Amino acid sequence: MTQPRLILVTGASRGIGRSAALHLAKQGDIVIAIARSKLALEKLDDEIRALGSEAVLVPMDLKDTKGIETLGKVIGEQFGRLDGLVANAGILGTLGPLETCGPRSFEETIAVNLTANFHLIRALGPWLHKSDAPRTVFVTSGVARHPRAFWGPYQAAKAGLEAMVLGWADEQENLSLRANLFNPGGTRTGMRAEAMPGEDPMTIPSPDDVAAELVKLVSKDETRTGQLINYREVAAAH
Repeated sequence: MTQPRLILVTGASRGIGRSAALHLAKQGDIVIAIARSKLALEKLDDEIRALGSEAVLVPMDLKDTKGIETLGKVIGEQFGRLDGLVANAGILGTLGPLETCGPRSFEETIAVNLTANFHLIRALGPWLHKSDAPRTVFVTSGVARHPRAFWGPYQAAKAGLEAMVLGWADEQENLSLRANLFNPGGTRTGMRAEAMPGEDPMTIPSPDDVAAELVKLVSKDETRTGQLINYREVAAAH
């Protein structure tokens, strides 16, 4: 019998992360679900159990770097491996003139969108290398490569994330680990509504549609690495 894959999803309680967790559960994977809200994680757990799968719930703020380190140790002790990472969690931070952005808001945006992913790579890397097909994907944004006015902290964090992940992917040249970036584009989420309050949400893809493509990047059969996959391009090709 094939052993189920063990996939960690950050930002798993809502939006794209929640949909990704459900897609993974439907295909029989065990999901380690990370989010700040314990109540939202428990609701996700109920849905995953209804699908006949199981989840490991980790209520945690990704700014807690010690917590991430402990998480890596627990995964090693409990499972001895990790097959995939969907690094989806992110915050929008303050939108507005860079000169008026408060230092605390700037630093928090960098901490969640960039620094936390460094700590995840560092804590989970040893266990990913224990998998026979380790796959990782990090959610980015179009503003990382096409900066625009008023998005300073967020786009700086995503640009840093892209450089970090692509460099890490290059380091895996002779190893089995795969690392890619995924740009969902405009998606019907709360974060998008906050950023674009005047937009008709029905004109953009649902989290479920986007997540269906995202989770393919942590499948055992995925061979791409060091690439940026844009959801709009994938959807247009279908």
